[in-house]
Amino acid sequence: MTTTASPSPPPSPGLRLRLAPDSPLPRRVDGVWWPRSYDLLTELPQLLAGLPPAWGHIVGVTVNGAAWSAAPGRMIVCDTVVHLRKAAARHAPDSVVLLTPGQGRWDLLVVPPDTPEEDAEPLMTTALGART
Repeated sequence: MTTTASPSPPPSPGLRLRLAPDSPLPRRVDGVWWPRSYDLLTELPQLLAGLPPAWGHIVGVTVNGAAWSAAPGRMIVCDTVVHLRKAAARHAPDSVVLLTPGQGRWDLLVVPPDTPEEDAEPLMTTALGART
């Protein structure tokens, strides 16, 4: 999808998220997220609350099953039921897929939580600067 906000400081305090700039060109990555842990129950509500309103209400989230901690099949986030799916996708182990009915899908690259800041910041910038 190409409906995104311009790269900017995190949209809410503590949320380490950078979104790709608006572009008419298709891309594989819509943003980069650097969570503080692999605990979905803790990290997901903050991520979804910090997304741009244009992305709509996210109702489905797919994460790499090997990386993230156990989580229920669904949870309520921002007054919306969000279905959680864990996939064993070897081709995209460090990504999160967000789904919104009628609006589409957004793919976020995930920087591992234990990545030092001096390494994470350049990774986030580079991932969005390249034609992804």
